[in-house]
Amino acid sequence: MKRVVKKKRKNKKRNKFKVKSRPVDKIFLTLILVILFIGLVSIFSAGIAVAQIRFNDPYYYFKHQLFYGVLPGLVLMFIVSKIHYKFWQKWAIALFVLAILTLVLVLIPGVGVELKGAKRWIDLGPISFQPAEFLKLALIVYLASWLAGKKKRIKDFSESLIPFVVFMGIVGILILLQPDVGSLGAIAFIALSMFYIAGASLRHIVGLVLLGVISLALLIKLEPYRMNRFLAFINPDIDAQGIGWQVKQAAIAVGSGGLFGVGLGHSHQKFSYLPEVVGDSIFAIIAEEVGLVGAGIVVILFFLLVLRGFRLAWLAPDRFSSYLVFGISFWIIFQALINIMAIIGLIPLTGIPLPFVSYGSTSLIFALVGVGIVLNISRYIKQ
Repeated sequence: MKRVVKKKRKNKKRNKFKVKSRPVDKIFLTLILVILFIGLVSIFSAGIAVAQIRFNDPYYYFKHQLFYGVLPGLVLMFIVSKIHYKFWQKWAIALFVLAILTLVLVLIPGVGVELKGAKRWIDLGPISFQPAEFLKLALIVYLASWLAGKKKRIKDFSESLIPFVVFMGIVGILILLQPDVGSLGAIAFIALSMFYIAGASLRHIVGLVLLGVISLALLIKLEPYRMNRFLAFINPDIDAQGIGWQVKQAAIAVGSGGLFGVGLGHSHQKFSYLPEVVGDSIFAIIAEEVGLVGAGIVVILFFLLVLRGFRLAWLAPDRFSSYLVFGISFWIIFQALINIMAIIGLIPLTGIPLPFVSYGSTSLIFALVGVGIVLNISRYIKQ
């Protein structure tokens, strides 16, 4: 009898992470694939001129994004979609600690790569990546696990608010040392949204928002380049050839696109006028080439993706998986909104990439890993 009981226990352990036969959510997956396709086409078109100048290869950015971002990202997404989501809860603390260590490593000379006065990359020979992108995923996993364990204590000042402020303070200081205020803003939005969804006190949320606004104002005031970006946002004509250049050129690109655009591949702004045409400015090129209609479709796709994510989060089997899907969905929509709003002049420029569209393998791969987690959770949603 004891042997039978032991066998049953062993079988339970073996089946703990076994994936059910239910397929992943096809709507969420299809939306991701469509946005990825749009991203590749946009990079193919936007990057031709600058790639020819920099690398003597007009298709450099397209090939690099495809072979070092999209394809490995899709492979990882597929693998992660097969891993039971409880695995991430088990390793949540370890992932978060590892992410913090990478933020420390990026500050070490010889390990961290300095570019334009900022250290945001770790160089490990054949591999280089941005720790801030890894942190976004690790923090979402950790917060989902931490919040799931709080339950009714989530409104408690000492047990919830104080620990939340402490570990977010550690994250904030390390990211500011790079510095990367744009990423910090996105991370703060994600964390606060998850904290609110978990049932935190509205007074605590309002207090944290006010603290964030005051901190942001101080950061802008203390750093000249941030103040310049803010001034360019308030009045792009203040220095149209200097600090207002990118804002003005983005406005020209968006405005010249009209309703249906100048035609795919026919952008004028990509010819050394608009900076970072394959990076954080790519939405301006999309708006110029395919117009308000095409750019509007991109925005709608992001909202459909996030609405689908929210639905999956609502139907998730437990608190951890629900908070995890909410966090990843917030990650996608906040970055998309920050990027698009900056390009059309609603907020100052931040350097935040457009998810699944902008050039950059690190952000793309980690975002697709997050998508893989959502797809796995979608196998267990309540019908």
